Amino acid sequence: MSTISLQSIEKYFGENYVIRKLNLEIADREFVVLLGPSGCGKTTTLRAIAGLEAIDSGDILIDGKPVQHLRAGDRDIAFVFQLFALYPHLSAYDNIAFPLRATREGTDVVDRQVREVAKALQIEHLLKSMPSALSGGDMQRVAIGRALVRRPKALLMDEPIGALDAKLREDMRSELKRLHVENEATTVYVTHDQVEAMSLADRIAIMHDGVLQQVGTPDDVYLYPANLFVAQFVGSPVMNIADIEVRSGNGATRIEPHGSGVGFEFPAELGNMLAAAGDGGLKLGVRPEGIQVAHEQTTGFQQVEAHLIEPLGAYDIVDLKVGDQFLRARTASGFVNRPGDQVWARLDEEQTHFFDANSGDSLGIRLGG
Repeated sequence: MSTISLQSIEKYFGENYVIRKLNLEIADREFVVLLGPSGCGKTTTLRAIAGLEAIDSGDILIDGKPVQHLRAGDRDIAFVFQLFALYPHLSAYDNIAFPLRATREGTDVVDRQVREVAKALQIEHLLKSMPSALSGGDMQRVAIGRALVRRPKALLMDEPIGALDAKLREDMRSELKRLHVENEATTVYVTHDQVEAMSLADRIAIMHDGVLQQVGTPDDVYLYPANLFVAQFVGSPVMNIADIEVRSGNGATRIEPHGSGVGFEFPAELGNMLAAAGDGGLKLGVRPEGIQVAHEQTTGFQQVEAHLIEPLGAYDIVDLKVGDQFLRARTASGFVNRPGDQVWARLDEEQTHFFDANSGDSLGIRLGG
């Protein structure tokens, strides 16, 4: 397999600036997911790597060699599309074998490699079937097999399971992860689904408006978001964000969601750290699991009202009314009985983030984290 290097990539469609000075290094045998909303430039980036889109400036290197001037067929890259794009008049076997036959491989080589790939994808029993007789998940397996059979330098996937139903997507996520581990393929995968990204990726590259926002492991982007966009794009429910006022005194720092009149206490050192970060506006960020909820008054907890309860099986998401604002907390299933109940809440200082209100960038201030 191979390394892929994107260096200062730029792409325009007319006046639309689609990819903006993108730099990304993909290691040999790494599974990297390009994650972002529709229109962020992730698919265009993938197509640029494949040679299906010409870039306006920058360099694309595969194994250290520039390839931006090479045709798609000369880059030794395999591409799996969201739509299966199988030849309807060919069996599953013949669809998988097509790239090998196009390069005039011998019959024995074709048969051996097709059956090896089919075994890895667990579709040996479907090789004689026509596409019209296959399920959506099986058709996508055949499409992946066709991409893998010639053992390309890298495998590119553009939302390959986006058209499948929820159960099939879950099954295919497991299959794709297993396949990656077994084949040790360098893989670049595009999706807007954060669950896919978190479950599949070695590293996630998050894009927004053509700009690479953050690159890191799933834990990195979830626990240490670089900015407000990442904080609210990764995670379900999204991170709570609130404008805050900071008050210091009596050996503690008091954080109040703007206009709420409710203050959460933090160690005094936090006030010094926030003051040193500058005197611009501040936003607090905390994920639902970072809000602790209790039935009885406890030191450090503030009384709030449960507003809405969203049961999700193993846990509930409870909207807590904090003054005129709402914070979403994750609790054990049935922990809060009904909307309107009075409960007590505190913010886990190790899971509380602070962002510059103007730039949206994280201040990198985490107590105990």
